[in-house]
Amino acid sequence: MGPIFFLDYVGVALFAATGALAASRQQLDIVGFLFLSAVTGIGGGTARDLILGVPVFWVEQPVFIPVCAATAVLVYFAAHLIESRHRLLLWLDAVALSAYGVFGAYKGLAVTDSATVAVVMGMITGTLGGILRDVLASQPSVLMRPEIYVAAAMAGAVTFVAVYGLGLPLILAAGSGFLVALGIRSGALYFGWTFPRYRSRPGRTPTEAADKE
Repeated sequence: MGPIFFLDYVGVALFAATGALAASRQQLDIVGFLFLSAVTGIGGGTARDLILGVPVFWVEQPVFIPVCAATAVLVYFAAHLIESRHRLLLWLDAVALSAYGVFGAYKGLAVTDSATVAVVMGMITGTLGGILRDVLASQPSVLMRPEIYVAAAMAGAVTFVAVYGLGLPLILAAGSGFLVALGIRSGALYFGWTFPRYRSRPGRTPTEAADKE
């Protein structure tokens, strides 16, 4: 197993931890912890593999399911020791997004040899698990928060593809993509970085519409 696959395990484990933390905030039972951990941990990668038309990664390597389960059990017994579980959830999600987004881009590039597909796969892999987690836990979606989220995964994927396309070593490209994504998401969490938001404007009145004709 090459170093790039380490990002796969990091992404799954950390996303699983955020799922378990979400379960703890909802005061679910151990089955709820296991379910949310698994869905969050493998959700993005499952969607990626289905879109790419390749065998789903955790079906080929079932070890990912015990990784999610062990993470869920650990958080179940330790979550009460954490003072701010929501804040920890967001930071673990940031690291998982960065790692998993780069690995998703790598797999997309390896399967299709398309930079565009690689970037899209990085975005899906890095963000879908967190979005599913929030929907299932009935929490405000991280996607709807004002801080930059999906764009961080996209930036990491673009950086990975660009650096690797220059012929530099895979590990350097992966590290560069990870650091860019994590830097942007960290800045969004710490400094509140955002993009300008859409502001609705009132429509034209019937009089104004008539004057235009």
